[in-house]
Amino acid sequence: MRNVIQWILSIIYVVQNAVMMLAMGILFFPWALVSPKGAMTACNTYATWAIWTARWIVGIRSEVRGTVPSGAVLVPAKHQSFLDIMMIFKAVPQPRFIMKYELLFTPIIGVYAWRLGCVPVRRGKRGAAIKSMLADVESGRVPPGQLVIYPQGTRVPVGDYRPYKVGPYVLYKETGQKAVPVATNAGMFWPKGTMLRTPGLAVVEFLDPIEQGADQKTFMAELERVIEDRSNALMREAGFDPDAVG
Repeated sequence: MRNVIQWILSIIYVVQNAVMMLAMGILFFPWALVSPKGAMTACNTYATWAIWTARWIVGIRSEVRGTVPSGAVLVPAKHQSFLDIMMIFKAVPQPRFIMKYELLFTPIIGVYAWRLGCVPVRRGKRGAAIKSMLADVESGRVPPGQLVIYPQGTRVPVGDYRPYKVGPYVLYKETGQKAVPVATNAGMFWPKGTMLRTPGLAVVEFLDPIEQGADQKTFMAELERVIEDRSNALMREAGFDPDAVG
């Protein structure tokens, strides 16, 4: 019976969330079209609503840990859920996301992404994607801020593993910025591929920075180690043992 109730609450949450996303997207659209501030206000308002209602409808509490970066830094982050995107967006003062190129052509969302200074990347052509990403960052089109990139390239369900890609190192080397890794367990409560939302404490944790000077092998090994180790620790804290998978 408890599971049935959670499913009902989850469906209510997902539906109202979609309605509010559309309503806010339309309401703020004229302002977002002429000003990045309008886009930022719209996305911040929506993220606040989604996180707040997640707590009161489906029981997902949110917590941000660690030292949140405020300057121009690279933020390579574990990505399990749409929830961790919103939590990072609300936590840092000037978020800029590396995102799928196709999202630029999504109605309304594409305009918001463009006005926020997100960096579109075409999948499948690694060399061209990296060149395009660097060109956007170096051209000045992307304002200074916290550049969020997902090293595994996509959402990775809890218990799964995907190799880390070289993109974060390329940005780390070419921009001269330090990297602040981010761990999360958000996928345990807001998983990919289902409407079911599970109660619990979703955490996004900013870890110790990787300062400039590391070579590619050292940087990639350290990035993967700290993100995976800490994400696994957060999942264990919430009652899931990643070592028991498989």
